[in-house]
Amino acid sequence: MKNLSAILLLFLANSISAVAQGISMIAIPWYFAELAQMELFAMVYIGVTVLSVVWGPYAGTLIDKYNRKTIFMALNIVMGILLMLISGWGFYQGHLQWQWVGLVFALTFLNYNIHFPAVYAFAQEIVDPSWYGKLSSYLEIQHQFTTVLAGALAAMLLEGAADGTINLFGFKMETSLEIAAWEIQEIFLLDASTYFIGFFIIGLIKYEPVLKRYKESGGIIQQFKVGITYLKEHKGISIFGVASFSVFLCMIVSHFYLVPIYVKNHLGEQGDVYAAGDMYYATGAIFSGITIRHLFKNRSIYFSVTAMTLLAASVFFVLGLSTSLIVFYAMIFLLGVTNAGVRIQRITYLLNKVPNQVYGRANSIFFISHVLFRVFFLSLFSLPLFLTADNIIYAFYIFAGFLLAAALVLIFYRKTF
Repeated sequence: MKNLSAILLLFLANSISAVAQGISMIAIPWYFAELAQMELFAMVYIGVTVLSVVWGPYAGTLIDKYNRKTIFMALNIVMGILLMLISGWGFYQGHLQWQWVGLVFALTFLNYNIHFPAVYAFAQEIVDPSWYGKLSSYLEIQHQFTTVLAGALAAMLLEGAADGTINLFGFKMETSLEIAAWEIQEIFLLDASTYFIGFFIIGLIKYEPVLKRYKESGGIIQQFKVGITYLKEHKGISIFGVASFSVFLCMIVSHFYLVPIYVKNHLGEQGDVYAAGDMYYATGAIFSGITIRHLFKNRSIYFSVTAMTLLAASVFFVLGLSTSLIVFYAMIFLLGVTNAGVRIQRITYLLNKVPNQVYGRANSIFFISHVLFRVFFLSLFSLPLFLTADNIIYAFYIFAGFLLAAALVLIFYRKTF
């Protein structure tokens, strides 16, 4: 593969920072759940989601306008400094108020909005098209393998292991380790340090573009309109890009908002179970990354995406019905399989169909539709009805119906893809 060393360095930088990011993004929702302040977290989540409506399109134009390696380096140094300052304030005070914890969540989420599209656009720019499918799978495996590590570490750090017992994949294991539960500012300090490491690793990347980009004239708005025009002219890509985002939408809202409430209120469990669920999700995603292209090698991409969307709908329906911890882990595993599978197939489709010149902007338009749905569902699920007793299960039923509708859209418009 051309530019193999560049890809490997990118994988290494992503892996190091993703572990610490993963711990932080598990710790933050549980921080609010422990305070019984999920309404506050919902407001933070909705706020950053609304902000993404503006930031997402701008991020897309930046991805298409500037050198992607420079973007990665800038993201790492800025995030590292900001998290270091917030962590330092927490050490100075002896604790961090919820506003600072919410700010770290917002910063990390906004970082995701530009980081992941930039990774795929960069990969499209420096590898041969014949590698798009494999690379999508490898990126998913790399990301989810680090998520497993993050879940394992988070399970120990959130609850501690003072008695030598740790929770791995939901199993209590006796060890000689005695680990005190970490404070949130300690987790943020670990997170900050990995951004600096990532900055230096990315600085070592050298590559020769496979696809050539040309400089475009005009301001941000004019450049963004280029992406809109492209998608208007390619209706099938537009519909597929929006409808295939549905599983990720349900997963992201569930992962950061619904599941902490579900674990605490419906299952009556603690933070180690929430972290173990994250490990099962990541394991399912890794399984999907290894097998998905082989399972559906004789089927079209739209068929595989539709099938996995229907499977995801059944996952949310079963979660609403069950109170079993084993069923919870099994369904979260399947959610990992379906979300990763859809993402791999979706990205492979878009890398092959969307020109590199407009990839960032096209992706940001898909993201806007995703954000609008996310704001709607977060606003709905933050109502007291869903936070009372175990009524969170009704949110899972709603997601099951939403995914069924998305699958019907994919079936109806299949000929346009």
